[in-house]
Amino acid sequence: NSLDIVVNSETEEALQLSIPTYRVDVLRDVDVIEEILRIYGYNNIEISDALKSNLSYESDTDRKHELQTLISEQLTANGFNEIMNNSLTEKALYTDSEVYPVKNNVNLLNPLSGELNVMRQTLLYGGLENIIHNLNRKHADLDLYEFGNCYFFDAEKEASPKNTLAQYREETHLGIWICGKRNSKNWAVDNTQSSAYELKAHVENILLRLGLNDSKKLFHEPFNNELFASGMSISTRHHHLVNWGVVHNQVLKGFDIETDVYFAEINWDALMKVTQKHVVLFSELPKFPSVKRDLALLVDEKITFAEIEQIAYNSERKLLKEVALFDVYEVKHLPEGKKSYAVNFI
Repeated sequence: NSLDIVVNSETEEALQLSIPTYRVDVLRDVDVIEEILRIYGYNNIEISDALKSNLSYESDTDRKHELQTLISEQLTANGFNEIMNNSLTEKALYTDSEVYPVKNNVNLLNPLSGELNVMRQTLLYGGLENIIHNLNRKHADLDLYEFGNCYFFDAEKEASPKNTLAQYREETHLGIWICGKRNSKNWAVDNTQSSAYELKAHVENILLRLGLNDSKKLFHEPFNNELFASGMSISTRHHHLVNWGVVHNQVLKGFDIETDVYFAEINWDALMKVTQKHVVLFSELPKFPSVKRDLALLVDEKITFAEIEQIAYNSERKLLKEVALFDVYEVKHLPEGKKSYAVNFI
């Protein structure tokens, strides 16, 4: 009663309680038990000489953290540095945004300052602040990643006594940033600039490591918006997984960044759902060698390779193992508005 918790009914086995709405941290039976122990006093609990415990149970949260550690080690092994940014950010970053509208911000009731007055909707801006911080200190070649939560408010959903947080959503995301040169000065290797395709390889390696190696079940769609000058989204039939591409110059100017930045944001929670029931299967090596065929396709300029790849996989699901683009041919003697794709089929 001193905690404003009302006992609605009582049996020999259980209590039915009404929790105050302001106690958003009391959601489970163990939370109530913790409150009782805190008031009663831990020192008043009798502990027997024999203690029994079982640590073999694995929850979805355990799996989530285990795979997060796995991918962190993979990125670190590939030369990335992990960053950790504040979940609080500046409302002005979302004022004119269409991708992350300001109406979806989770606002703080008592912000410490105008620069920390909302919860972030994307990891992008925090990483750009890290990049300009390093650029100003002559660290121009950066490979960064961050696991962090993003927060969203949806006014269209209605809160209820049973679910006071129905209007709020929290997601774990993985952000990856690449800028500068791919390798430092070396007598054996020429300096090469980082590219979006380098980022693409890291994103695909993460999906492969988690068992999403069936490209027939993944859909790649090109897009561009206020954040990405050129980008690609990866999704399954029911879940959007990744946005990656080149960060728009207008966004970079807002942070005084004058170099190209390549960014990918992975919805880690969606990725966990997609791979939840995934079982890794090993098949016997084929008895016969693969057969390769090359086709030169004359197509409209607007046609992307992703569309051709998807059509190929939809046409042949058993025998076709891989589709790759190895040349794009655009010259004057081709018909106007046309280009030639050289595609390899295995």
